Amino acid sequence: MIYFSEIHQKKVVTEDGIAIGHLEDFIFLATDNPLVTKIVVRGSEAQKLIISTDYIIRINSYITIEKEYMTSYLEENELYLVKNLLDKQIIDIKGNKIVRVNDVAIQDKERLAIAGVDIGLYGLARRLKIGGDAVVKLLRFFNMKLTSEFLSWADIQPLELIRGKVRLRGQEEKMQKVRPEDLADYLERTNVINAGKFLKILDTEKAAEVVSNLNINYQTSIFKHFQSDKAARMITFIDPDEAVDVLLTLSKKKREEIMGYLEEPVRNQIERLLDFSKNPIGDLITTEYLTVAPEDTVRQVLDIIRKTTADFSTLDYVYVVNKKLELVGVFSLHNLVLQDLETPIYKFMTQNVVVIHMTTPLEIAVKKMLKYKLYALPVISQEKTIQGIVTIDDISSSILKKFT
Repeated sequence: MIYFSEIHQKKVVTEDGIAIGHLEDFIFLATDNPLVTKIVVRGSEAQKLIISTDYIIRINSYITIEKEYMTSYLEENELYLVKNLLDKQIIDIKGNKIVRVNDVAIQDKERLAIAGVDIGLYGLARRLKIGGDAVVKLLRFFNMKLTSEFLSWADIQPLELIRGKVRLRGQEEKMQKVRPEDLADYLERTNVINAGKFLKILDTEKAAEVVSNLNINYQTSIFKHFQSDKAARMITFIDPDEAVDVLLTLSKKKREEIMGYLEEPVRNQIERLLDFSKNPIGDLITTEYLTVAPEDTVRQVLDIIRKTTADFSTLDYVYVVNKKLELVGVFSLHNLVLQDLETPIYKFMTQNVVVIHMTTPLEIAVKKMLKYKLYALPVISQEKTIQGIVTIDDISSSILKKFT
C-alpha cells in the first residue's frame, strides 16, 4: 500500500526515458470499488494530460508509462482524488462523526484502488513532508501524538460523491447515527443541489432534524429547491414554530403550494401560527447582550463582564460566536460561576441554541420562552449572526400594552 502524498508530484516518464511531466492527481471510480482509472499529469506550459492507468508500467522513483500512451478524459462516474477527496471533510460512518482527509491510501496490488484515508496527524505530517525527532518532541510538548488514523473506504461517506447517480451505496442505516447538527454543519459547506441529494439518503424524519439545524438562509434555499410535496413531508417532522419561521422566508406562492400538501391537522396548526406573523418580533430587539469566543476561559469572560456590562439592565445569558461571528453556543451566568477559572467556554456551553428571527411572530417567541424556560432569546440573521436579543420583560410589556 502506498500513500498519495508519497507519489504526488513524482516525475512521469515514458519507458524510453522521455519526461512528460509530474503527477498532479488521480481519477477514480466513485463506487463501492474505487479503482484508480487514470492519472493526471501536469506537463510543460501548464499542459494537463489525462492518461489511463493501463499504461502504467511501474511506480518507484518515477512513474513509468508505455511510450505509446494515449490521452483520455474524465467520465461521468469518475472523480478527481485531490479535488473531491483530499483535504475534504467526510463522514466517518463507523465513528459517527465528521473528520478531515489528510492523506489517501492507495492499494497497489494488481490494480490501483483507493483503500481508505488517513485522518490522523501523521497523515498531515506526511503531506507536509515534515517529521523526525524534533517534530515528535515538539508534538509531545503540546501533549499531541504523531499517529496515523486509517479509515477504510467502506467506513466513509464523502459528500462530494453525491453527484447525480454517483454515490456510495448501502450506508443509509449507518448515517442515521451521525448527529444531525454535525451533518448540518457539513451540508452548509456545500451547494444546495448536493445538499438536496445528500438529504435523500436519510429518512424523512432524520432529514428534517438536519434541516432544522441549518441556518435560516440555507433552510430557505433547501425548501426552494425541494418539490412542494417533499417540503410538506419534511415540515411534518419539524417543530411547528420552526416550520413557520422557514415558511415566512418563502414566497407566498411557494408557501401556499407547500401548505396544500399538508394534512389537515398540521395545516390548521401552521395556519394559526402564520396568522401571528402580523406581529413580528423586530420592534422589541435590544442590543444589550454579550458575546465571547469558544476558546475564552471562565476567568477571561468574568473580566469581560466586569468591564463591559456595567450599564446593562440585566444579563441572563452570554452568547458564544466563532471567528465568522456566527452564533455557536450559549451559557447562563449560573453555569459560568460553577466552572473552574481556567476552563474554556466550549467545554460547557450549550451548542443547540434556541433562536428566533426578525420575522418571528411575537406569539411564537413567547411560546419558545415558555417551552424552554428562557428569560431571553437571541435574534439571528440568515447567516447565523446575532442581531440582538429579546427579553421576557420586553415581551411582557408589549403584551400588556395590547390589553391596556
